[in-house]
Amino acid sequence: MFQRELLKGRAIFLTGGGTGLGRSMALRFSELGARLFLVGRREDPLRETCQEILRLGGAAAYVTCDVRDYAAVEAAAERAEQQFGEINVLVNNAAGNFIAPTEKLSANAFNAVVGIVLNGSFHCTQAFAKRWISRKLGGNVLNIVTTYAAANCGSGFVVPSACAKAGVLALTTSLAVEWAKYHIRINAIAPGPFPTEGAWSRLMPSKQFEEHSREKHPMKRFGRPEELANLAAFLLSDMAEYINGECVVIDGGQWLRGAGEFNELTLMPESAWEAMEAARQKKS
Repeated sequence: MFQRELLKGRAIFLTGGGTGLGRSMALRFSELGARLFLVGRREDPLRETCQEILRLGGAAAYVTCDVRDYAAVEAAAERAEQQFGEINVLVNNAAGNFIAPTEKLSANAFNAVVGIVLNGSFHCTQAFAKRWISRKLGGNVLNIVTTYAAANCGSGFVVPSACAKAGVLALTTSLAVEWAKYHIRINAIAPGPFPTEGAWSRLMPSKQFEEHSREKHPMKRFGRPEELANLAAFLLSDMAEYINGECVVIDGGQWLRGAGEFNELTLMPESAWEAMEAARQKKS
């Protein structure tokens, strides 16, 4: 199914493309023939991912961009078009998340996550859809959400992310209907636990909780980056042209076993939360 030129002709604008699942998708899309334009807030990971793609014979470029700023997104979109011509695929992957008791959240902490995840996804989607519609060209949008958005169950201790990702899922299903007449397809993927550098450490408070999460999982394991990258490649390919407005869950059946990925953190004592917050403050 995954032939070498599966995504040939695709020019993909990928947010959060320098690290984690974004990097995995970027490398896989390039391997399948796509050209990649990566954006994110930190330059070093973007540059390193692009260098790896170029080393392997692919085409890639990047620019730093804070997706919370619509003007910055527009400028990045223009740079992408200068580099590759028409951008015909958008992957909204940029995200922010951390675990915390909600009553201790500041307004700034809530707004930071919602700004990146929900506002950022809208900014990028709007910027490219305007181009596709005005030029009478089709387009393809893939949003990365979460199981606690897709399963309509939410999750304690990640409330900003749950609110933002639920909004992105609503954006997906709403625009799939509204923009289908413009030949714009919009779908989503809802990953369960996928260990990634950086984000994983902010979501797993201890090795004990990580092991508990693995043992409770129906498959007794977490997701592998290549599994999500392959699903994303399929949804962006011509093989999925009649799939529109869908959210595909990829979590090994975890959410079916119990709602709310982080709800069991109710078992964590207050002293553990205080120690974790102290460690976070010391690190920052």
